[in-house]
Amino acid sequence: MKAIVTRFAPSPTGTLHIGGVRTALFNYVYAKQNNGKFLIRIEDTDTERSTKEYEKNILDNLTSIGLEPDEDPINQSERNEIYLKAAEKILQSGNAYWCDCSQEELEEMRKAQTATGKKPMYDGRSRNLGLERSDKTVLRLATPENGEIIVKDLIRGEIIFNNNELDDLILLRSDGSPTYHLCNVVDDYEQKVTTVIRGEDHISNTPRQIHIQNALGYPELEYAHLPLVLGTDKKRLSKRNAATSLEEYREKGYLDSAILNTLARLGWSQGENDVFYMNDLIKEFNIKDVQKAGAIFDITKLDWLNSQHLANLSLESFKEQLQPFLQALEINIEDHEKSDQLIEAMRTSDNTFSGIAKSLIPYYKDINEYDEKAIEKFISDKSILEELKVLLNGLDDWNQDNIDNILKNYQSEKGLSVPAVNQPIRISLTGSTKSPGLGLTLFLFGKNKSLERISNLLSYLS
Repeated sequence: MKAIVTRFAPSPTGTLHIGGVRTALFNYVYAKQNNGKFLIRIEDTDTERSTKEYEKNILDNLTSIGLEPDEDPINQSERNEIYLKAAEKILQSGNAYWCDCSQEELEEMRKAQTATGKKPMYDGRSRNLGLERSDKTVLRLATPENGEIIVKDLIRGEIIFNNNELDDLILLRSDGSPTYHLCNVVDDYEQKVTTVIRGEDHISNTPRQIHIQNALGYPELEYAHLPLVLGTDKKRLSKRNAATSLEEYREKGYLDSAILNTLARLGWSQGENDVFYMNDLIKEFNIKDVQKAGAIFDITKLDWLNSQHLANLSLESFKEQLQPFLQALEINIEDHEKSDQLIEAMRTSDNTFSGIAKSLIPYYKDINEYDEKAIEKFISDKSILEELKVLLNGLDDWNQDNIDNILKNYQSEKGLSVPAVNQPIRISLTGSTKSPGLGLTLFLFGKNKSLERISNLLSYLS
């Protein structure tokens, strides 16, 4: 059995897109399942839009999320001579020809085809003219005019293309530069790629590239065309429906493992367990189980999976990864005397590190503002707060059980609901109605700070 080699081939014209991470992930997992190699190729022939900054962003992010290539990445911009040799080989074999049609001539040809209800495509008019190379000619592939190309797709089965619907695509532009299709085919051969896993938007490119492979005498490849990543509006994922770059999700405090978990579920589902890690994926994934329909990226699913991955972290690892988000808010985690208990209690306060860090602000800094809607809803009578302040002030042994007993007894004696008693104190401590159990929250703040904050709210209400 031949060794499997897959590749991810991004263009460095922007930061690493979340859909690109999904493609890289499926390539990586398929290679690892088959004891093969995962490679990266930078398709940077678009010199106007490609930058080294974007290239670095893509490579750094892939490595840091765990999708590291098994060989050094290659850059298409450094391989021009190899492509030109391949083009010359196709020309010499009689499978390519020079064409000098002008843009105006091609435009007229397409208009005439459209007017008669035909598919607009190059009609091969220069094919048998025997033109010589000049600064006005492009090199075109002589695509077979009859027969068909059958693409064996691991996800979609056989996809059949009639050759008479494929025109003679350009291999070299008039300035001598190679086109995407030629570079792609040559690089797959040179990198010994066996399996091309990419988005379904490339399906129409595949028969064209197979014709170039055939003209060069290259071996057949395996193909798998993944469903596109869609937003909740069922259109291609864009900034309208969610952040699209990997960096944005990391900056919000999503774990790499949760991002990969979510992306693996985009178009593939198997078994009952929704929460898994890379090793599980390599064990369980089957490319033939990937769906054909578009895969919807739902941020609520990512939120839920992130909360599960956060819960699986040890306290030490959790604190370590939370640290940068606290530092951004100018909070030193050790400034709280019960920091471990506090972090443990607040671990589930939000779905992301960023959200958890923000929910910790009241425990480290004074309250600048209160939730006015919460005050309006829960504090119609400030006498409850005044009475609770007196009761809490008289408590000598400040522990969670004693605090809970005071609150419960007061609620029972006064015939009040739990929110009527608890929420006014929560608002005084945190500025909002969000916190862990109130007895624990009061314990974590300590007696003096708790009483001070209740006094501050009473002053504010006055």
